[in-house]
Amino acid sequence: MSPNETSWTAGGGRSRLAEAFTPSRIGMVVLAVVALALSFENTREVRGRLLIPEASMPLGPALLATALLGAHTAARGRK
Repeated sequence: MSPNETSWTAGGGRSRLAEAFTPSRIGMVVLAVVALALSFENTREVRGRLLIPEASMPLGPALLATALLGAHTAARGRK
């Protein structure tokens, strides 16, 4: 890309492609891919206890559920 070619449009605004790939969106996609990879790679059964009941499930979905709950909690904390 030459110095004259930038992501800015002729009207002075940013192009749609440049707006679509913000650093925060790229980071979220990377985190989602890593979480899914961990989920699919960890299929060993684990036992978990929450107060009294005990549940047995594969480690991957347990990690994914924990990540989703953490993301939801963090998102609600920003409001």
